[in-house]
Amino acid sequence: MSIPARLNVVTIGAREIGKLGAFYDALGWQRGSGSQDDFVIYRMAAGVLALYPLENLAEDSHLQVGPDGNFGGVSLGVNVERKEQVDEAVATARGAGALITKDAEDTFWGGRSAYFTDPEGNLWEVAWAPMFKFAGRAARLVYRAGPGAAGGGAEHGRRARWAASGPGAAPRRSGR
Repeated sequence: MSIPARLNVVTIGAREIGKLGAFYDALGWQRGSGSQDDFVIYRMAAGVLALYPLENLAEDSHLQVGPDGNFGGVSLGVNVERKEQVDEAVATARGAGALITKDAEDTFWGGRSAYFTDPEGNLWEVAWAPMFKFAGRAARLVYRAGPGAAGGGAEHGRRARWAASGPGAAPRRSGR
């Protein structure tokens, strides 16, 4: 399996999420309706920019923050259509020489994800989320707010409550 050549989510590990969010607000960027105090998303032309606490993102990727840490604060996300594709992507990345920082595992939010770094240390996440829907190779992601999101609630579902619509399609809520 090859890893899909798409970038759906760029997540910045924010040291001060309020200040960083205010910066992007000042650029005139629109916050997604599911943004909260400790998780902010911005709709982009093709995908989303997410702000997530730096320590939480580092923990999820199994990397360390700090002067001796190996985490630069940004992850690039590729979402796949099927759960087993996360494991296949890990095998592909490993075969290409990637350092696997987190093997594929089921997540608290009901999906499956893994992390790896490329030869220059850039962090990639490959994730499957049951609330994603794809139309061909491209997918436009739309935040899905509400209690029905995987993970069961605001505390654990923030990074997982997404739905998708195909290119040019009107945003829609996914049924779950």
